Amino acid sequence: MTGRLASVNIGVVTEAEWAGDASGRSGIDKRPVDGPVLLRADGVAGDFIGERAHHGGPDQAVYAYAEEDAAWWAGEMDRSIRPGAFGENLTTYALDVTGAVIGEQWAVGSALLQVTKPRTPCTTFAGFWGVPDLIKRFTARATPGAYLRVLRKGEVGAGDPVEVVDRPAHGVTIGEVFRALSLEPELLPRLLDAPGLPDRIREKARRRLAGRS
Repeated sequence: MTGRLASVNIGVVTEAEWAGDASGRSGIDKRPVDGPVLLRADGVAGDFIGERAHHGGPDQAVYAYAEEDAAWWAGEMDRSIRPGAFGENLTTYALDVTGAVIGEQWAVGSALLQVTKPRTPCTTFAGFWGVPDLIKRFTARATPGAYLRVLRKGEVGAGDPVEVVDRPAHGVTIGEVFRALSLEPELLPRLLDAPGLPDRIREKARRRLAGRS
């Protein structure tokens, strides 16, 4: 399976009341850049991350969102939505990001990436868009985009192919994990079948399952 990068986006510093960082600064406003960008284990070179308690780190080094999902939101909101507007570093097309399997690997440019978890919408996202009920609407739509680890650092650029080079047999997808945690708790047992999930998400699933028993 092969898709492509529509754009690579880097966060600029935004100061606003809605910014989650204690300093009032956010990096959710990502802008497309020309030329190759280095992806490292600790994140995207040149990217700004404001609230590091909840963003960034090896399991959230890179965030990808599908151009096709953004197009749905453009119609739903009746507004133009540019690449990077979801806070994504990589805007993809012809790639099923919601259907990506936890632990699957993407070869992009000279980098090798691994799908880790879905994005959880936050008040910073709603504030950036100026839509008070965006968290509720984003959750109901359940096309959250995917966070990725960087298994091999490398440079990527707009137009690069995104090739799925390995897909685990367990089949637990980004969409399933998101729905299990937010909409369909009956899916929680599936999360324990996905060893590539970050430990804290697997632990959260165990706690919720224990609370239901």
